Amino acid sequence: MSAFYLAAALFLLATILLGLIRVLRGPGSGDRMLAAQLFGTTGVTILLLLSIALGESALVDVALVFALLAVVAAVAFVRQHGLPEPPDTPVHRQHPEDAPPRDDR
Repeated sequence: MSAFYLAAALFLLATILLGLIRVLRGPGSGDRMLAAQLFGTTGVTILLLLSIALGESALVDVALVFALLAVVAAVAFVRQHGLPEPPDTPVHRQHPEDAPPRDDR
């Protein structure tokens, strides 16, 4: 059964490599952030699979630290770049009194 866990860990490692392409090519910072979240989630999963396959309980602790670091990275990204607001949110709507005058001739 440990061979199955090792094969699953190798498959997840391949998905990290595909995510690395997205980090390098973009196109936007949001795509890069989602790829970084993929690294965190997949890294935790790989460590948990290796913990089961190898019987090393210390890898569970390392996986927990990686999970916490992924959350910190996401918060740092949002604080740095902010969240994009959809165009129809109240933040982007103009109040009628603030709108430029219309010429209805």
